Amino acid sequence: MGESKSAKYYAQNPKAAAKKAAYQRKLNKKPAVKAASEERWAERKRRGIAGKGGKDLSHTTDGRMVLESPAKNRARNGAGNNGIRKPVKRKR
Repeated sequence: MGESKSAKYYAQNPKAAAKKAAYQRKLNKKPAVKAASEERWAERKRRGIAGKGGKDLSHTTDGRMVLESPAKNRARNGAGNNGIRKPVKRKR
């Protein structure tokens, strides 16, 4: 497992890890979650970057998907699931 605080916690607490895994399995079966995952994967395939690691595809406020470093994308989206999209600079 990784070195994050949560990874260490779940490594030391198997009951909590099992509960989290059960929740995650249930969540991943939802049609909306499946559709979002398929959309991201299809876009990565279209761009020829699927399965190669690298940058994330980040949703912008105007609905486009742009490449962005994982650190920036995941930090902005935050731990609180606040759902903030990448702001777009508007041409004036």
